[in-house]
Amino acid sequence: MKIIILPIITICFLLSCQVNSSENLIWADEFEYTGLPDPDKWTYDVGDHGWGNNELQFYTEEKTENARVENGRLIIEAHQDSSYSKGYSSAKLHTKGNASWQYGFIEIKAKLPKGIGTWPAIWMMPEESKYGRWPKSGEIDIMEHVGYDQGVIHGTVHTDAFNHRKGTQKGAQIQVPTCSDEFHVYAIDWLEDRIDFYLDGEQYHTFENTGNNFEEWPFDHPFYLILNIAIGGDWGGAKGVDPDIWPQRMEVEYVRVYSEKP
Repeated sequence: MKIIILPIITICFLLSCQVNSSENLIWADEFEYTGLPDPDKWTYDVGDHGWGNNELQFYTEEKTENARVENGRLIIEAHQDSSYSKGYSSAKLHTKGNASWQYGFIEIKAKLPKGIGTWPAIWMMPEESKYGRWPKSGEIDIMEHVGYDQGVIHGTVHTDAFNHRKGTQKGAQIQVPTCSDEFHVYAIDWLEDRIDFYLDGEQYHTFENTGNNFEEWPFDHPFYLILNIAIGGDWGGAKGVDPDIWPQRMEVEYVRVYSEKP
C-alpha cells in the first residue's frame, strides 16, 4: 500500500507546484520565435549621447545585427563599427509602455559577454518619475557586469539617498566565474518591505525598506525592465576598451515575471 500512496502524493505535490507557478506567472518572453524581438513586448532606446555615463555605443533600432531572436534565445550583440561616430553599435531593449510591475519576482536566464570594455546589464527603471528625475524615483540593477572585472556580478539599487554619485549605493557582489560561458538565472524578489537578490535560486543580497521616506525607498510604484550591452563609459570603460574582442553578445533564454516568488 505504501508503494502506491507515496508516488500519488508526490505526483499531486508536483502538479500543485506547477499550477501555482503557472498561476503566479504574469508576464514572460520565452523567445519561441525568430527575427526581431516581439514589438508587443520590447521597445528600443536609440542613440549615442553617452546615456549619462560617457558610453561609446550607438543603440540601434530594429537592426538584427544588434538585437534578434534565434534558436530560442534573444541575442543582444555589440559590434565595432566605424560607420558610427564613436565606433560601436549595440542594442538596448526595454518594456516601457508595454509592461511594468510594482512588486513581484523577476527572473532572467542569461549568458554574458566577455572582455574589457563590455558592460551588460539587466535592470529596472520607473515607468513614471513619481519622485523626480534620477535617482529620486529609483533604479534596480538586477545584474551588472564589467568586463575588466570578469566573473563578478553586481546587484544594486539606486535612490536619492543611496547612489553611486554619492558613493552610498546599496549593493552586493557575487563571484560567478562561468557567467560568460554558461547560462545563469538572475532574479529579484521585490516585496513591499525589501528587495531580495538571487543568483541561480540562492539569495545573496537584501535591500530593506527603511520606512523613512522616498529618498531611501522610492520602490512603491511600477518599474519596467531593460536589457542592454553598453560599451566603455565611466565604469565599463574604466580600464579602456579592448579593440580585439568584438563582436560580443548577451544571450537570454527567458524572461519571467511572477506576482510572487514561485
